[in-house]
Amino acid sequence: MTGLSFAYGSNGLGDHRLADACAFLADEGYDGIALTLDHQHLDPFGPDLDHRVDEVRRLLDDHALSVVVETGGRFVLDPRNKHEPTLVSPEGADRRVDFYRRAVDICVRLGSPVLHLWSGVDRAGDADAAWGRLTDGLGSVLDAAAEAGIVVGLEPEPGMVVDTIATWERLLDQLSHPALAMTLDIGHCQCLEDAPIADCIQRVADHLVHVQIEDMVRGVHEHLPFGDGEIDFPPVMAALQDIGYDGLVSVELTRHGHTAHTMVPEAIRFLRAATPTVTSTPDQTNGRVPA
Repeated sequence: MTGLSFAYGSNGLGDHRLADACAFLADEGYDGIALTLDHQHLDPFGPDLDHRVDEVRRLLDDHALSVVVETGGRFVLDPRNKHEPTLVSPEGADRRVDFYRRAVDICVRLGSPVLHLWSGVDRAGDADAAWGRLTDGLGSVLDAAAEAGIVVGLEPEPGMVVDTIATWERLLDQLSHPALAMTLDIGHCQCLEDAPIADCIQRVADHLVHVQIEDMVRGVHEHLPFGDGEIDFPPVMAALQDIGYDGLVSVELTRHGHTAHTMVPEAIRFLRAATPTVTSTPDQTNGRVPA
């Protein structure tokens, strides 16, 4: 046993029906799925949403899969502009807020304790205004999440307003909201952070509710299959164990859906091999090991 729970992102399974994807992941020994809300697997704006959410919940239960709801669908709000509008957009940010509040409700229905999101890119080039829109819009999402018993794992994303651990910490300091937590992408640490990844994990340990994982090289934001980048994974996995992390560790290979039939089994084999085995320590009461 590794003591960690592994998942695979549905955005890397776009060529699979969700029922087939869940069966595939369960058969390969995954503990969960990071479910992106989009037209492929669970459209948050399609008809009969309540019925479809109930069907997904039954599907997850049938395969004993935990779930984290993710909201990074590329064209879920605008078919012409990838990831737009966002919380920092000069126009349309209210649509993103509505989407996130809808996602909170889906989290409750699916039994997901975490809603994953990111801040957005400042395309207008006005950092102060973008930050103000971010805090205003995110605040209402956090309030809705707190009321529903959900935490928001906001992910630092290269190129976005919240791009590093330091900017995430600035956001936490300003909002100081109990529902604000962190999604940490291990590859992003390799890409942007100055400290070793294990140190990054220790730094955010008290706020970490979701982990995304893939390989990456320094300075290049490209999600790579394990072994194709520069990350030394055993210290990373050991650090997650050391902090007692008990959320999902979700493989994030969004652009490898066409090879998911090989990526899914290879990824979990790699992660298991890179993770130290956890052994139970006998209760040595009075110096004696119980029979």
